[in-house]
Amino acid sequence: MIDSMKTIVQISLDLTNIDEALETAAMAMRAGVDWLEAGTPLILAEGLHGVKKLREAFPNVPIVADLKTMDGGYLEAEMMAKAGATHVVVMARAHAETIKCVVNAGRDFGAKVMGDNLGCPDMVEAAKWLEDLGCDFVIHHIGYDERRGIAAQGHRMPSPLDQLKEVVNAVKIPVQAVGGLSLEQAIQCPAYGAPLTIDADAFKTADGNLEASLRMICEKIHAYGDIAIN
Repeated sequence: MIDSMKTIVQISLDLTNIDEALETAAMAMRAGVDWLEAGTPLILAEGLHGVKKLREAFPNVPIVADLKTMDGGYLEAEMMAKAGATHVVVMARAHAETIKCVVNAGRDFGAKVMGDNLGCPDMVEAAKWLEDLGCDFVIHHIGYDERRGIAAQGHRMPSPLDQLKEVVNAVKIPVQAVGGLSLEQAIQCPAYGAPLTIDADAFKTADGNLEASLRMICEKIHAYGDIAIN
């Protein structure tokens, strides 16, 4: 069990071209980002080769492979770990045996497992379930389509901050908040007890100065120091 964890800024490389992903990753590193995520679009476009290229370019940086695994858990996790991923993502809505397979592969090949509660009817209970099955982290995630679909119906767009505190309090492993956070909301995440912060939308700026915005996010989040884990 982790008693405390330093605050972490992770950028999702939700791109479809490895050259653009490498360029963005280099900029993020200059700004002070801690972890890189090979986002689902990048994995779909470039597969294992994209993760390998990131590992070659950034040999000492944690790399999350956002597989969103639903089946074939052991093989998917094994492949990504061998390609250089330090973390892999499995969905809470996968079968329990799939989550266990990902956890087992993570242990066998030295990768940490992040369990994603996107789309779960009870997101707090899903977080507990992921922890019980052996996941190392919980991703508390409000999906892109869900947010925009609800907003299009004239309702308030849901946010991971809505239940973030409840999720953090329900588990003893670190929690990451993902999904539509503004710049200001992303910076608030450590105050909710979530040591990992990520949101692609938060990094889009009106003036186009992405690096400066990322640097500001990193400075503010890192200022929280260590966060106690329940």
